[in-house]
Amino acid sequence: MLIKAPDDKSKRLKLLRELQRSDRLETHQKEWLRKELRKLEPGVAGERDAAHYLDLSFSESKNHAVLHDLRLEVDDQSAQIDHLVVDRTLTFFLLETKTYNGSLHINDRGEFMVEYADEKKFGIESPIEQSRRHETVLKKVLERVGITGRMGTKPTFHHIVMVHPKAIIHRPDSKVFDTSSVIKADQFASWHKKFVDKLSGFSVVSGMLNTRSRNTVLEWGELLKAEHSPRNPLELPDFMKPKQLPAEQQQVLAAAPAATGTSPPQLDAVCFACGKPLTEKVVKFCKDQSARFGGKLYCYNHQSSNRAK
Repeated sequence: MLIKAPDDKSKRLKLLRELQRSDRLETHQKEWLRKELRKLEPGVAGERDAAHYLDLSFSESKNHAVLHDLRLEVDDQSAQIDHLVVDRTLTFFLLETKTYNGSLHINDRGEFMVEYADEKKFGIESPIEQSRRHETVLKKVLERVGITGRMGTKPTFHHIVMVHPKAIIHRPDSKVFDTSSVIKADQFASWHKKFVDKLSGFSVVSGMLNTRSRNTVLEWGELLKAEHSPRNPLELPDFMKPKQLPAEQQQVLAAAPAATGTSPPQLDAVCFACGKPLTEKVVKFCKDQSARFGGKLYCYNHQSSNRAK
């Protein structure tokens, strides 16, 4: 059963795209924006496509709870789990989605590398190890909310890396390093069936003893959904604050209200999205509505599209 859909990333994408048009950003800030967009745009598309394939097989299943885009926090640690499938035997499948614009290479030491069309190769972090770190956080959350098996049995965890259905994967000999958990996004249903079919007799008996009701697995899913701690889509690092206006421009802006009869801008207060100077009235409004804007200041044009959830 589908418990949680992917978070809406449209606000984040809109903010980054609008910031690119600002004339008050320096070179290193614009470069950061380009990298963030290059990472976020294909990532959003990849997670959406992977969620689609998973939902086709599991969203109506009463034996599974499916959660997409689950962010957990505990003990100053956080984990962003792309997709989580939970079954009635207290088995958790953590699925990490990766969208590579090139061929994926995995060597016999479990090292990951991406090769692009220009034949340039770049080493990347192992998504399997990344998912295992997520498991550490997930375990703590399960303990905190009281999700356990019968007679205190512990949950089991499996890690799957999903790449684009058209991706090319270069693998080492399976006897040297097993990459069977690295699959294409449209293959999880068949991978899951093979996984269940391969379980040993002992594992099957153990799983049957630990099997909970269909309602219970849905309750587990709802408990985990309640633990979701999304990032503020408007959050930016401190170094992304717009630069101050030149002194001459500040003087012009300060003098303008005398002729127009409007309140003067606060020269040290600018729109978080575009860097436009804000009047005292606008600053006061944003501060009075701090919860809506995530504690940020926005000009009138950006107030409607930048309200924190």
